[in-house]
Amino acid sequence: MRKGFHEPVEKPRRFYKDVTVEPGEAGFGILLDGRGLRTPQGARFAAPTRALAEQVAEEWAAQGDTIELAQMHANRLANTAIESVPGSREAIADQLAQYAGADLLCYFAEGPAALVARQEERWGPLLARAQAEEGLVFERATGIVHREQPAATLARVREIALSLEDFALAGFAFGVPLLGSSVLGLAMLRGWLSADEAFDLSRLDEAFQEEKWGVDAEAAERAERLRNEARMLERWFRGLVEPSAQ
Repeated sequence: MRKGFHEPVEKPRRFYKDVTVEPGEAGFGILLDGRGLRTPQGARFAAPTRALAEQVAEEWAAQGDTIELAQMHANRLANTAIESVPGSREAIADQLAQYAGADLLCYFAEGPAALVARQEERWGPLLARAQAEEGLVFERATGIVHREQPAATLARVREIALSLEDFALAGFAFGVPLLGSSVLGLAMLRGWLSADEAFDLSRLDEAFQEEKWGVDAEAAERAERLRNEARMLERWFRGLVEPSAQ
């Protein structure tokens, strides 16, 4: 099952009025009524770029009487980058390599022919680009029977992960399970695809079935929630290299 953020049981009340972004020695911090924001474990918040800090600050500024943590995806991702990633880089890289071992884009349908053609048309070029630009050679499978991927490919995914700084690695580690694909996660990280493009490719099979059988309301609601998380991630990756928020 695809992963996303889940809503906490309790919602704290808003305790501040003003939200500002300020540069500091460790990066860009966020001030709530002039007091520095800290992570749940007490670390001082510091983002590597103003754009990322502004993305998180906008979430804090948008809160009403209660703080809807479930809607503050960039804030939670930043907390992960600050608190969890530095001491877990090797383990995270191992997990990402494991995801690559069963990448969604490697499993082509047995039929119908129209679906297979759509997968080939839309997944094929991306797999080719991953091979040409990143050295990722994936073995394709037909149906749902697991197929082993080359050890060199898994090692390369791990290498890519470890080459990233903490905030980029946090985003990559969130995007891969969200999209069910290391290739799609990498495509967003590198800027090859927008969030909507990547998310549409991640649910190509579902969309095909919806065209035939119609859209289930509950499934559509869940898909829209996950799509919004992908859009947050697109801005996150863009904010790593842009001087200010869009």
